[in-house]
Amino acid sequence: MKALVYEGPKSVVYRDVDTPQLGPDLQLIRIEAVGICGSDMHAYLGHDERRPAPLILGHEAAGLVIEGSLAGQRVTINPLVSCGVCPACVAQRENICPAREIISMPPREGAFAQYVQMPEQNLVEVPKEYPLSKAALVEPLAVSWHTAKLALEALHPSMEKKALIIGGGAIGVAAALALQAQGVRDVTLTEPNAERRDFIAQHVRATITAQTQDFFPIIIDAVGISASRQLASKHVEAGGVIAHVGLGDNREGLDVRRFTLQEISFIGTYTYTAQDFRDTAQALFEGRLGDLEWIEKRPLSGGAQAFDDLFHNRVAAPKIVLNPWE
Repeated sequence: MKALVYEGPKSVVYRDVDTPQLGPDLQLIRIEAVGICGSDMHAYLGHDERRPAPLILGHEAAGLVIEGSLAGQRVTINPLVSCGVCPACVAQRENICPAREIISMPPREGAFAQYVQMPEQNLVEVPKEYPLSKAALVEPLAVSWHTAKLALEALHPSMEKKALIIGGGAIGVAAALALQAQGVRDVTLTEPNAERRDFIAQHVRATITAQTQDFFPIIIDAVGISASRQLASKHVEAGGVIAHVGLGDNREGLDVRRFTLQEISFIGTYTYTAQDFRDTAQALFEGRLGDLEWIEKRPLSGGAQAFDDLFHNRVAAPKIVLNPWE
């Protein structure tokens, strides 16, 4: 099969690799659409020791089951494989399972390929009329759905449901949509790239701006660098909530003294539960997360150029979705 293989910093190569041999209790999926995630970019730059070269990256995917008990079913893939028996899994908090694995990280190859294999429980059926290019977005949307849910659960009931999203990438845009689907009507999104701001404004009903002077009860940091943490620390209301979902760097930026004096909650979050994934898929298929026309479609064969364009900030769309058959 053809795959896009990470071979070292700033090097991904489209080439032939072995097609997966179906293992026991697994489903073989023909991938029809796969998105490029921020974590794929971290690996591409050589910044993620969990993803050593050579490796097939990619974990935001949808396709058709061609072998296994679900053969013939159109599916979107939950790439997080958990043990199912630890206290976290029993409590339905699979995202913090200590034995969790994810495709695109050893020992599991990713979905920048024509085929991938997954357990049946990691697949959610996609309605026949729903485009698989959009169904591949369930994964990043589920990240933001989980983040929005945690932030709203932590918000004091006396506080206004008003939110600031920092970052106009896919997770930031998805966070705006998830908050709105969960009842937050007043959402502001900050994004420094003017071209991307204009693009997002065409597809998301929120206040899209380069910067803000306001304060917010809820802040979602979808960038995760010291500058964005400083921004979150500055603009969160006393008694408010910061949900930190970006993994940009591991340096300073948080005003811990202010958090302590003004009882500000800080939540670090990553991925989602299996139920969050199913809930997000249902919201997606019902149209509660918008038309999702903010993606740019490209062939997997042009994946190296897509990564280079993202690295050099030449992409207005929040998400590039690749087709492994082109």
